[in-house]
Amino acid sequence: MGVRPTDYISLSKGCFNGRVARFRGSRSGKFAWRDLPDDRLLADVSLWSADLVNLAAEVARIDAFADSFHLDVSDSRFAPGLLFFPDLVRALRPLTRHPFHIHLMAERPTDLIADFAANGADLITVHVETGESEIKAAFQAIRTAGCLAGLALRLDTPVGATLPYLDRIDALLLLGTVVGRKCQDLAPEACARLSSAASLLGDRRARVRLIADGGIRSQTVPLLRRAGADVVVPGSLVFQSPNPQETFAWLHAL
Repeated sequence: MGVRPTDYISLSKGCFNGRVARFRGSRSGKFAWRDLPDDRLLADVSLWSADLVNLAAEVARIDAFADSFHLDVSDSRFAPGLLFFPDLVRALRPLTRHPFHIHLMAERPTDLIADFAANGADLITVHVETGESEIKAAFQAIRTAGCLAGLALRLDTPVGATLPYLDRIDALLLLGTVVGRKCQDLAPEACARLSSAASLLGDRRARVRLIADGGIRSQTVPLLRRAGADVVVPGSLVFQSPNPQETFAWLHAL
């Protein structure tokens, strides 16, 4: 694998340059996302794939290895089903020092931002498909709340749709599967779309992290990394791993 599991343990405990204390609490650590290492692949771990009955224990089991935790929020209109809510974020916030990335798969994300920010969000991502007026209002609400802003796009949305907003974001998330559905294979076009997004970002890549979300498997992560991903959103890859320590060590070494 090119790295020993114990090597990553040392890295994970030191990667925040002594600033881990300010992660704790629902209102602190908002800029921790910017403090994450920029010289290796990051793991924004999806809690949707955890054992939801034992979510606190799952966070504790993965906490030593994760870079951040990814919480999907669905309104059942933009994406099927209903997913995580602010009170859950508040309950989880004291359990980890890592950043919380809230992915709002919702038609009206602006209505949700204040509650998630107040309960512990660090990075809040909204979808470009919600439209120009909603995006601008959402970005304003995110900044007012003191959080970082991310922009996401569905698999069928042209990458160029993000261009008007690239100077206003901290993260760009590309879905590699159909929105709001689990256990899908990575779409054939996903890597090419990531490469296009990386080219579109240009010099902005110094401050905007490119995130690959969906279809994260052992055989796809190297492809996504080569295509330009700075961050992947692993779920079952880590929660169902027989040895999470080795899995994260492999991932971080890419």
